[in-house]
Amino acid sequence: MIETMEIAKARRDLPRVVRGLKKTGSLAISNRGRTVAYLISRERVEAMLESLEILGNPSAMKAIRDFEAGKTKFEPVKVLDED
Repeated sequence: MIETMEIAKARRDLPRVVRGLKKTGSLAISNRGRTVAYLISRERVEAMLESLEILGNPSAMKAIRDFEAGKTKFEPVKVLDED
């Protein structure tokens, strides 16, 4: 569940709110009890962008679907070692 904070309190405590995003990842900002905005940590945004890149890559999605269907097998990283 996303924590919610009134906009006046968020404005007053902005430095603490931003530091808290490192732990929580996101915060809903409300005005008179209605959510009007979200604050999202940089780490959470970067994770969302990475997910969108994967979801928008047909080759990556095919590889994921093939793996989930048991059609693909991953090899341990050690197979990349040169002898």
